[in-house]
Amino acid sequence: MKTGISLNLFSIIRKKAIICKLFIFLFLLGGHLVCFPGTGSLAAQEGASSVYVSAFDVDATPPVGSLLTYGPMINSWDLSLRARGVVIRGSDDPIVLCVVDWIGIANGGQDAFKQALAHAAGTTPERVAVHTLHQHDAPICDFSAEQILRDANIDPGCFEGSFARGLIHKLAQSVKESMLHARAVSHISFGEAPVYKVASNRRMLTPEGKVFAMRGSSCKDSLMRAQPEGLIDPMVSVIGFWDGETPVAVLSFYATHPQSYYLTQVPNPDFPGTARFLRQLEVPDAMHVHFNGAGGNIAAGKYNDGSKENRGILAQRLADGMKRAWENSERVEISPNQLNWEAYPVTLPPASTLDEIETKMHEKDLPFNYLPNYMGKLAWYKRTQAGHKIDLGCLSLGKGRILFMPGELFIEYQLAAKKMKPDLFVAMAAYGDYGPLYIGTKEAYQQEGYEIQTSSVTPEVEDVLLNGIRKLLKVSE
Repeated sequence: MKTGISLNLFSIIRKKAIICKLFIFLFLLGGHLVCFPGTGSLAAQEGASSVYVSAFDVDATPPVGSLLTYGPMINSWDLSLRARGVVIRGSDDPIVLCVVDWIGIANGGQDAFKQALAHAAGTTPERVAVHTLHQHDAPICDFSAEQILRDANIDPGCFEGSFARGLIHKLAQSVKESMLHARAVSHISFGEAPVYKVASNRRMLTPEGKVFAMRGSSCKDSLMRAQPEGLIDPMVSVIGFWDGETPVAVLSFYATHPQSYYLTQVPNPDFPGTARFLRQLEVPDAMHVHFNGAGGNIAAGKYNDGSKENRGILAQRLADGMKRAWENSERVEISPNQLNWEAYPVTLPPASTLDEIETKMHEKDLPFNYLPNYMGKLAWYKRTQAGHKIDLGCLSLGKGRILFMPGELFIEYQLAAKKMKPDLFVAMAAYGDYGPLYIGTKEAYQQEGYEIQTSSVTPEVEDVLLNGIRKLLKVSE
């Protein structure tokens, strides 16, 4: 009798253990569906009644001894490089927005990041946007360029992708874990404010309309610094996600090259990352995610002579603009039917000179910046020849529209997008797929200058991108 009782008890315990293991397995496999509405979840079946947002944040700083884009890393800085973003969910599949404190993520690197984050979030790569802030004392990622160099028996150098692959894995885990703690969002806020004495146009023109000099990220020529700011977008745009009275996440957008000084061999987030950190201190409940706008021809050269103290000054000025935009925001209710994502694939017209890179990359004693600056363009050219397209993205949030664009886009595209829909709150993130690098306007290609000399595309790119922007913003011709 005692033996029977013992066997029955053992059987019950064994069944419970099996059930427990099965539950743990299912939780680990798709646990985010329990806490975060997704395809197949109970909330999705009943119809999601809220927008949900979760934030993720991973250290993206490589170890000392690693190769940054323009040289080996010899030390670290007080502030680390970050890879952070948000997962947004309404009644459709999740949307993932990610921005990394690297100089660029291009071609096969973009594919790998998007695929991993999409898998982690339970969505598709077309609903994932991966951007960089374009800091120069930072890594670069391009698995296509890495493969081209390896196939040619050339040291991949800064394109060696071991650390990047490790970061992708950590990001995917962070995305999945963040979704276990997603917050229902009741309101969204929109704000903008001018940023004073940071951005200026890099391209200095003669009276005949030709570029004669570039006023870069820093400029020691007092006469060039005395010239007007030129064409910029002075506004920083800020979008907040709120759970009642509590901010959950903040997205900000400002167009400029992010360098105060660089080539230090010490990775750092420079002044935009420092400004982000300052705002994070002031609004600690919300993850602050900052994007670089269309800053291909914009930099801080008018207000920066390269002095080391200017990093803090520029950061304070940008943080001040972010603060005023936040404090002056309009907060409105948001519902799932006001949330939408659309991707529009485009083929950018490649310049005919790109195949010359394949010959030159075998030369000895190339300048230190040649392979970092040109191999991504070659990889992008080959992918374009093979029929690969680049997605332009648009996130609709009530009256807000956020455009996600490739390359080092000129500011004219950002200003044109805002002009197309003056009744909406339009923001832009550039520096998505870094493969094409500089993308100018038709007029800029006639003006020439550094950006145009190194551009991977032809003047016809303007028609392609403006048409894509119109499609995404639903603007009639």
